[in-house]
Parts: sequence; structure tokens; C-alpha cells
Amino acid sequence: MQVRLQFLGTGASMGVPIIGCTCEVCTSTSAYNKRFRSSALVTIGAKKFLLDVGPDFRMQALRYGITGVDGIFLTHLHFDHIGGIDDLRIFYFRSKVKIPCVLSKETYAELQMRYYYLLNPVVDDFPVSAQVDFRILQNDFGEIDFEGIPLKYVTFFQKETKVTGFIFGKLAYISDIREYTDELIRALEGIDTLVISALRPLPSAMHFSIDEAVHFAQKVGARRTYFTHISHEIEHKKVSQTLPPDIHLAYDGLEIECLG
Repeated sequence: MQVRLQFLGTGASMGVPIIGCTCEVCTSTSAYNKRFRSSALVTIGAKKFLLDVGPDFRMQALRYGITGVDGIFLTHLHFDHIGGIDDLRIFYFRSKVKIPCVLSKETYAELQMRYYYLLNPVVDDFPVSAQVDFRILQNDFGEIDFEGIPLKYVTFFQKETKVTGFIFGKLAYISDIREYTDELIRALEGIDTLVISALRPLPSAMHFSIDEAVHFAQKVGARRTYFTHISHEIEHKKVSQTLPPDIHLAYDGLEIECLG
């Protein structure tokens, strides 16, 4: 299975630049230091899937020419990962087909409260919000066939928040990780390409630091690793020069491919 992943956004929850910030990174003219909130587009064969739909989705879709998707994977319930879900409604207007969406029970429960209108989205036969076919994962680890694509899913935690990671062939997408079990490491054995969040150089209560993410990547043993969910405390060129040769900072628009 050939998997192509494009990083639609690689920024942390406030994006980069941060509103009102005058630090070196936020005022940088380098495109590598301009970061939408973290999201990705996964292409497998003729099918295209979104990994998270954050508040920058509209601009991401316009920038990268996304005119439709075959499905969505939501990692967890935080706003920077689900805040753009209603911008998907244009796809239903055109296709008249609900977009299937894989998510955990916990993420679905949050959507029920925050976006309750998604569950009753038609008024007088007119769709007033995104039309989504929610497909809820019943377990923390497992395998599913989604729209004809076999994949695995795993679970880890960001403090009390349960987060879902997705494995497509030999490519794994693990975002917003802080705590994990040995079961996760076992599930990632044999991965060729790892995408993982790494917020900043210093430790954080909610995310891996750069050094912690490097340690995790080396523990997994992937052939190559890309860091995403990056804060304004990381200047792309400077930090890239400090990383091991098989570990890279992702950037908005970067495309990678993986066979497996």
C-alpha cells in the first residue's frame, strides 16, 4: 500500500505566527516558520482522507486545492483539531454524500455537546451544517477497514484526554502525545515512517519536548521521523540542524510517501 501524506498544517494550538507576538519566529519571513494548526491529507490510491479538521481548514483547503475528501480521521476533541469541521459542508452540497468519520467514543461525546447541530443538520430538507457519518471506535487498539482501506488505530493520552493515533501501512500519525503505555510501542513495531508531535525545546505538561520526541522515535525505531504540532519557540533552520539525520521538522505543504 502506497501512502502519501501532505502536511496541511504543522503548528501548535495557536498557530505560528501567534497573534500579537513579536518573537524571532513569529516575525520571520521564512515560509518554514509559517504554520497553520496541525492537520494532514492522506492519499491512498484514489482516495483522500483528512487527519483532523482544525480551525484553519478553510485556508488549508484553498491553499492546497482540496475540493473533496473520502473520509476523516479525528485524533481527539481539542478545538485545534476539530474546529473546522463545519467547513466541510461545501463537500456535501456538491456530492450529496455524507463524509464518513472515524473517531473515539470520547471525541464523539464532545462533538455531541459542542457541535450538537451536526447530529440534526437538516432544516426543511436543507443541510445547514456539515453532513458527517460518524463511525465510532469501540476499543483503544484495533484494526478496521475504512472505505476499503485497511488500517490500525492506537490510543495514548494528553493528560486526561484520550487521543487516537492512526497507522496506514507502515506510516503512523501520533499527535498530541504526552503519556503512553508499552502497548503503544508494541503496536508501532515495524513502522517505517513516524509522524509525531514535538511542541518546543523545553518540557511541557501537555506535549513531548524535542528531546522527548527524539527519544520516543528512537524507541520506536522508525527509519525516518517527522515532527509536527510545532510552537513558535522552534525556529525551523536552527532546530533542524540539531536533530539526528533520520529525524526532521515537518513544514506546511511538505509531502512524504511511504510504501508498506
